[in-house]
Amino acid sequence: MIKCLAIDDEPLALQQLAAYIKKIPYFQLVAECPNAIEAKEIMENDIIDAIFVDINMPDLNGMDFVKSLAAPPIVVFTTAYSEYAVDGFKAGALNYLLKPFGLDDFRQCAERVKRQYELENAQNSSVSSPDEDDALFLKTEHRVVRIKMSDIKYVEGMSEYLKIHFDNQKPLIVLLSMKKLEERLPQHFMRIHRSYIINLRKIQEVNKNRVIMDADTYLPIGDLYRDAFNNYINSKFLGK
Repeated sequence: MIKCLAIDDEPLALQQLAAYIKKIPYFQLVAECPNAIEAKEIMENDIIDAIFVDINMPDLNGMDFVKSLAAPPIVVFTTAYSEYAVDGFKAGALNYLLKPFGLDDFRQCAERVKRQYELENAQNSSVSSPDEDDALFLKTEHRVVRIKMSDIKYVEGMSEYLKIHFDNQKPLIVLLSMKKLEERLPQHFMRIHRSYIINLRKIQEVNKNRVIMDADTYLPIGDLYRDAFNNYINSKFLGK
């Protein structure tokens, strides 16, 4: 069971949110909290797997509440204001429900929470690999997370930040330089552009000056990196 908190200062909204949580068979509603301060007290004494939290609340708003947590659980923001979506994802939210939302919307969100919960627990319970060098610890927002380098699909540079993309989990945004990460990655990673490092083992296709990682991801090959990349492809090429 995924242990959940419902947090909203509006009584009717809190009642509706709690009712939706109770309809999900793999959710357990631990408490209905009318404010973030009460939720924080509960989380200090109980393990909570996911929180559904309104953003606009008095005393301590939902965004600041999540940022104040040393190790946030899975976070879903609920609010009537769509302009908060970007900030919500920057704060590490898995999803964002725009009020008023119905049960079908909530069920779709619940499935995402379930997948993320199963993924995190699979990683935590997995037996350590004999090659511990496959692991990296990276700081994102207010927590430090462990990732396996072999799970990385590609890395995208965004000014002072990096967006690390994986196959089956949401991207991770970290404050780090491309150069520093590149120095730590093993040989099956290659920089193909000023803004991209790819896992060579996850290439699906090379089409002219683009590397296709999946159906929706086409990455450009920069002029400075084309020779090194072509040499790699030629070393693996079979054909006339």
